[in-house]
Amino acid sequence: MARTEITIAGVTFKNPVMTASGTFGSGMEYGEFNDLNMLGAVVTKGVSNVAWEGNPTPRVAEVYGGMLNAIGLQNPGVDVFIERDLAFLKKYDCRVIANVCGRSVEDYIEVVEKLSDTEVDMLEINISCPNVREGAIAFGQKADSVYNITDAIKKHSTKPVIMKLSPNVTDITEIAKAAEAAGADAISLINTITGMKIDIERRCFVLANKTGGLSGPAIKPIAVRMVWQCANAVRIPIIGMGGIASANDAIEFMMAGASAVAAGAMNFNNPYLTSELARGIEGYLDSHGIEDISDIIGSVR
Repeated sequence: MARTEITIAGVTFKNPVMTASGTFGSGMEYGEFNDLNMLGAVVTKGVSNVAWEGNPTPRVAEVYGGMLNAIGLQNPGVDVFIERDLAFLKKYDCRVIANVCGRSVEDYIEVVEKLSDTEVDMLEINISCPNVREGAIAFGQKADSVYNITDAIKKHSTKPVIMKLSPNVTDITEIAKAAEAAGADAISLINTITGMKIDIERRCFVLANKTGGLSGPAIKPIAVRMVWQCANAVRIPIIGMGGIASANDAIEFMMAGASAVAAGAMNFNNPYLTSELARGIEGYLDSHGIEDISDIIGSVR
C-alpha cells in the first residue's frame, strides 16, 4: 500500500485531504456522511474575536459551474469555537486547522493568541477579509499588507501559520512571496473569485450583497494555474483548492505543486466527497505503482 503521509511545517498528516474553510463547518454537519478519522485535517469555518452575524440574505446563489456566496463569515466567535467546535473535533484522529478572520490586525491577533493555548494544530489566516482601516480593501490584495499582517501574526502565534491567498490580485506570486518573506509556514490557495449574478426578470441583483465569491468546478483551471505559479515562486508548502470534485482533480493540484488539497464547494453537491478523495488518491497511487505520495508533488513543472 502506498504511503500517503505528508508533513507541513513539522505537522504530519495521515493523507493530504483537507476540508476548505466555510464548506464543512467544524465537521459536525458532515459526521453522518464521512468518517473524520479518514481525513488528513478538518479546516474549520472562519472564526473571529467576537460573533459575526454575516451579510443579509439572500447570500447564496447557484451559477453555471459552481456557486456564489456572500455569507460574510458568520460565526459565533472564538470562545464558542473553543468550547464547542474544538471540543468536538478533538474526539477524532485528524488534524485541526482553525481558519481565522478579522477586520483589523488587532482582531486577528486576539484570535491567534486565544488559539495558541489550545490543541489546534495549525492556523489558516483568511486575508480576504475587508480591512476596515484601509477602506475595506482586503488584506490580501496588496503585497505589503500581506507582509505586514503575516509578520504580526507570526510574532503572536505558537502554532504554524498558513496564509490563505486571494486570487483577486494582479500577480499571485508577488502575494505568495510576501507571505513567505514575512515568515509564513505555508500558503493555501485559491480563495473564491469575485462574481455577480443578476435576475433579468426582476432586474435586480440575486445576492443582497450584489457581489459574492465564486467557487466550484468553474474556477479549477485558474486555481491549478495559480498553484503551479506559486510552487515555482516560493519554497514553503502549498495547500491547493478550488473546484475539486474528484480524486483526479486532487492529483492534478498535487502534480502542479500542492502538498495537500482541500475540498470546498463540492461538499454541498456530494457530502461524501472528502472520504472519496482519501480513498481515490490511495487507489491512484496503488494502481500506478507509486510507493510514496511525495513522488507526485510538483511532478509537472
